[in-house]
Amino acid sequence: MMSSAATEAAPPQLSGARPAPGPAADEGLARRLRALACTAPLHDLDTRKASLAGEYAVYGMAEIALAAIDLITLSMDFDTGADPDQVVARLLPRAAAQAPGRPAAEHERVARWVLESLLNVGSVDRGFRAVYGTFTPEGDYVRRDYDFKLIEEVPGYGGAIWLRTTDEAVNVLVGALDTDVTSAQIAAEVKLDVLIARGRLADAQLAAEQARYRTVQYSETLRRALDATRRNVRAVDWLAAVPDMIAEALDHVADRYRHENAILTNIRKARDETEDPGHKRRAAELVDIVKDCIRRHTQLQSRLLEAGPLFRAEQDRQAFAPPTPHSGLDLYGQLLAPLLPLPVEQAARVTDAWFARGTGGRTPASVRLADLVGLLLTPPAERKHLGDEMPEPDLIATPDDSRFTEEQLTAATELLDLPPDAPRRLSGLLAAARARDPDLPYLVALLAVHAASPPVGTAYRQGEPRLLFAVDDGTELDDPHFGGADLVVGTALLDAAGMAADRTEAR
Repeated sequence: MMSSAATEAAPPQLSGARPAPGPAADEGLARRLRALACTAPLHDLDTRKASLAGEYAVYGMAEIALAAIDLITLSMDFDTGADPDQVVARLLPRAAAQAPGRPAAEHERVARWVLESLLNVGSVDRGFRAVYGTFTPEGDYVRRDYDFKLIEEVPGYGGAIWLRTTDEAVNVLVGALDTDVTSAQIAAEVKLDVLIARGRLADAQLAAEQARYRTVQYSETLRRALDATRRNVRAVDWLAAVPDMIAEALDHVADRYRHENAILTNIRKARDETEDPGHKRRAAELVDIVKDCIRRHTQLQSRLLEAGPLFRAEQDRQAFAPPTPHSGLDLYGQLLAPLLPLPVEQAARVTDAWFARGTGGRTPASVRLADLVGLLLTPPAERKHLGDEMPEPDLIATPDDSRFTEEQLTAATELLDLPPDAPRRLSGLLAAARARDPDLPYLVALLAVHAASPPVGTAYRQGEPRLLFAVDDGTELDDPHFGGADLVVGTALLDAAGMAADRTEAR
C-alpha cells in the first residue's frame, strides 16, 4: 500500500518530446519576446552613454527616453505631432534634475542625444530590428526578424517636421503588446472607476493616463486607414473591414463618453469631500486628464463621421484621375545599352545632348553692388602647384544584414531555371527548395511573386533572352508555411531578332 501511494505521488518524469507544434502553441513566448525587443532600445541607451565624450554616468537615459515618449504621445493630435525642439526643451528640466551641477549645454546635449537615439538617426530606415526564435507547425526551430519603430518623423505644415509615436512606443508605456484597443480601453476605465470609488487617487491617476494612451492608439488606427485611402483607395478594405471598424468605434466612443462623464462626476465629488490637500491636488489632475480623454473622443467621433464622405471623394478622384501623360525613362534600355556599341565620337553627341537637358537649369544669383565691388577688389588667393591636400576619407564597413546568402540565391536561380516548355507549380518548387534548405522556400516564393508581373518591356530593351513569369490559374496553394494561389511558374523566350532590329535602328 505504501509502495502504491508513493508511486502515485511521484512527480511525472520529463520526456524528451519536442515543443508543441503550431504557431498557437508558441505565440505567447513570441509575444513576450517582441515585448522585450520594444524595450531593448531604452536599455541600450544606458549601455551606449559611455561612448559619449564626457562623464554621463549620472544620467538615467532610459528614464529620459520614457519621458520623451510620454511627451510626444500626449502632444499628438489627429493631424499634428510634436515639435522636436519643444520636446527637447521639455526634457531639459528632467535632465537638469538628474545632474543639477552640470551646465545647461550638457543637459540639452543629453536630451537631444536621447531623442535622436529613439529615432535611430544614422540607420537607413530609422528603425530597430530584433531577432527571436519560434517553432514551425512541424516543430522546427526558426529565427524571425521583428522590425519596429518607437518614434517616426512625419511632414507637417510649412515644411516642418513633427514627431509621432508608434503603437510599439505606446505599448512600452502601457506595458502590453498587441493588445486589443477596445477591450484595453474598457478595462482601463473600469479600473479607473473602481480606484476612484475606493479613494485610491494616486493609482487612479496612473490608470487614467493609461486610458488616455489607449485613446491615442485608437485614433492612430483610424488615421492610418484614412492616410492609406488617400494614397490608394484599393489598398483598404472599405467593403467590410473599415465600415465594421467605424461602426464599432462609434459605439465605443458613445459608451466611453457616458462612462467618462460619470467618472468625472465621481472625481469632482471626491475632490470636494476630501480634506487632504494631496488628494485634492490629485483629484484636480484627474479632472484634467479625463477632460482631455473626452476631448480626444469628441475629435475621434468627428473624424469617424467624416470617414465615409472622404472615402467616396477619394474614390471619385482616383477613379477619374487622368493617366500619366509620359512613361518613365529607362536609362539602361533607352540610353546606355544603345550607346555602348557606338564609337566615342557618335556617342558623345548623344551624351552631350542628354546632360545638357537632363541636369536642368541653374538659377543665377542676384548681384549686389557691394558684393560686386568686394569681388573685384579682393586680391586673388595663391594656389598651390598641386592643389590642396585631399583629406583621408573615414570609411566604415557597411554591415551585411541581408537575409539570404549568395549560395541561397544561386540555388534559387537554379530551381527557377526552367525549360520554356516545362513550367512547374509553385508548390513543387517550394517542396524542392525545402529539401535543400529550410530558408530557401522564402526566397523562391519571393522571386515567384515578383514574376507574377514581369517587366517585359525593360527585359526586351535590355536584351534579355528569356524572362521568368508566373500565372494564377485559380488553384489554391497547399503549403504549410505559405498561402494564396498555387502559381504556374515558367520561362518565356523573348524575340532576339526583334531586339537586334531595334538596336540596328537605334544606331
